[in-house]
Amino acid sequence: MPTGKQKAAMLLMSLDAATAAELLRGIDTEGIQDIALELARIDASEKHNTKEQAQVAREFYNSLREKQTPTFSMKSFCEEMLVNAVGKEKAGQIQSQIKKATMQSEMFTDIRSAGTDELILALEGEHPQTIAVVLSELSPKKSQEVLSRLNEDVRLKAVCKMTNPDTLGAAVLRRMASIVSERLKGLKGKAITAETGNQEQNLRKLAVMLSGLEKDLRDQLLGEVGKRDEETGKTIRNLMVTWQDIPSIADRSIQEALRTIESGRLAMALYGADEDVAQKIRSNISERAAAMLDEEASLMQEPLEKEVLEAREEVLVPLRQANEEGKLRFVGR
Repeated sequence: MPTGKQKAAMLLMSLDAATAAELLRGIDTEGIQDIALELARIDASEKHNTKEQAQVAREFYNSLREKQTPTFSMKSFCEEMLVNAVGKEKAGQIQSQIKKATMQSEMFTDIRSAGTDELILALEGEHPQTIAVVLSELSPKKSQEVLSRLNEDVRLKAVCKMTNPDTLGAAVLRRMASIVSERLKGLKGKAITAETGNQEQNLRKLAVMLSGLEKDLRDQLLGEVGKRDEETGKTIRNLMVTWQDIPSIADRSIQEALRTIESGRLAMALYGADEDVAQKIRSNISERAAAMLDEEASLMQEPLEKEVLEAREEVLVPLRQANEEGKLRFVGR
């Protein structure tokens, strides 16, 4: 069912530019811009539903004679309509804003067409700013579905970013859209359902439960799982120690693991990290190591999400190894 703005755009498509301009008189500039943007979107999608267009026209004007122009040019129509309605100078400003908005809209086309389950997986581990931008590009219904299924902490940070958004350039938005789109492409063809998410949650619960057992018993149970499904066994072992677990790991275990991590890789891993994780790590390194970490961070360009995740995996390697050997200690688990 078309929205009010879409109906207005379809109605204007049925009219000549001069008549459309007359109808637009009295509408504020923002309203004209919204309708013109809908016209641009319809044109970009190349989905001109003449039947629906005629129905909308009849809805507004029962006596309106349907007009069909084979050589109809959306671009020319928009330009003439805007010039007639608000003047050449203001029309130029609006057209510039429409072009910018249309370009941004095209960046997120694949993301808007993705399913909720795909988006949840694609946004996993992304910076709250990226999640906030993606949510703002989705329809209200889909953004609500995605938001409701995000981790509580991530959800709060994303909402805070949306209430006080940063001014982001086109290059940054393009990079964000590209990262999420690429992750979505990697998910295509796979069975992505709510059950998948539930399975991961169940494996995580199992991993936490097993990590609290005596090493011999834990290894025995994991060995049985591995015999039946090697990949699942490996997943459970990794889920015993995740990046989010770092604040609950004993200081001594953290200190021993961090000795093997280079300051550059640690700085990369901490990029955009939650405050509790960053504080836990910083409180377990020397002042000299902290100074080196700050220096590395100051020299580092904004990394790709993939680079950050890879660095975090490197930090987790010695922690997981210590867990395998029964040496890792948790606090409050």
